[in-house]
Amino acid sequence: MFAQRLSCPSVFRTLPAFLMMAIVLPLLAGCGYNTIPTAEENAKAAWSEVLNQYQRRADLIPNLVETVKGYASHEKDTLDAVVEARAKATQITVTPETLNDPAAFKKFQDAQAGLTSALSRLIAVSEAYPDLKANQNFLALQAQLEGTENRIAVARRDYIQAVRDYNLTLRTFPSVIWASLWFRSNQPFANFTVDEDKMQPPKVDFGTKQGG
Repeated sequence: MFAQRLSCPSVFRTLPAFLMMAIVLPLLAGCGYNTIPTAEENAKAAWSEVLNQYQRRADLIPNLVETVKGYASHEKDTLDAVVEARAKATQITVTPETLNDPAAFKKFQDAQAGLTSALSRLIAVSEAYPDLKANQNFLALQAQLEGTENRIAVARRDYIQAVRDYNLTLRTFPSVIWASLWFRSNQPFANFTVDEDKMQPPKVDFGTKQGG
C-alpha cells in the first residue's frame, strides 16, 4: 500500500501529458500534419515504378539486339549504339538521394533518353528487313517493347504528378507550417522536364501490324 501511494503522484504528473497528446495529435492530423510524409511516400512509390519499367525495357534489349543481328548483322553501328546506350543507362547508380539531386536526376534522364533514341534508330533500320519483321521472336519482342514503352509513359506521368503534389506541400499553406517546424530536412524532388517528357509513349511499330 505504501509503495502504491508513493506511485500515485507520478501517475497524476503523467496524466496531463497523455491528455495533451490525446488532444494535440488529432488536431495535428486534422490540420494536415500528415500531408507532407504522405505526399513524400506517394512520390517515392511512383519513382520506384518508373525505375521498374525502365529496368523491364533494359531486360528486353539484349534479346532484341540478338534477334536483329541474326537478320541484319551488317547494321553494326546501329546495334552497337543500342548496346552502348543500354550500358550507360544501367550503369548509373540510382539512390534515394537522386530525387534530391537535380544534376544526378538529369544524368539518369539523359541516359534513358539516349537509350530511347538508339532504340528508335534500331526500329527504323528493322523496317528494311521483311524476314526480320516476320520472325516470331521479333513479333513477341515487339509486343513486349510496345507494352513496356506504354507503361514507362504512364509511370513517368504518375511520378510527375506525385512530385508536383509533394513539392507543393513544402511551400503552400497550411503544410508549409509543418515543413518549417517538423520537416526541415525535406527538400523538393527533382522532376522530369515537360519538354523532354511529351507525356506520350514512343511509337513502337515494326510494320508488322495490319495496315502498317
